[in-house]
Amino acid sequence: MSDCYCILLRTASRKVTALYDAALAPFGITLAQFSLMRRIRRGEPVSITDLAQRAELDRSTVGRNLKPLERLGLVQHVTSLDQREASVALTDAGHALLKQADPVWHQVQVDLETRLGAADAGQLTRLLHAL
Repeated sequence: MSDCYCILLRTASRKVTALYDAALAPFGITLAQFSLMRRIRRGEPVSITDLAQRAELDRSTVGRNLKPLERLGLVQHVTSLDQREASVALTDAGHALLKQADPVWHQVQVDLETRLGAADAGQLTRLLHAL
């Protein structure tokens, strides 16, 4: 019997996430928070419902994940065109943090590709997109 693919992927995910989290720790955010902030930046202002769809999370999870970013002054609720829908945007501090953290995130990407080799990194990307 072969190894459980789910367990292998979860283990790999934890190890890779730990690398990104360590690199982003000096900025006071985790990879999950960084990722959410980047999604906000791409669509801002963005409704929480749209943000949840883009992040492939349920809306309540996104709402909970936004709270620490709001407390840090990195994200704020804003008025949207549809008054029935809550929307968020980055604050000036959030934009500044991403500007500083983006190169650090990119370096982790490069380091991982170096460790995996470009061919293996490309194959991994193709395999994961197939899921």
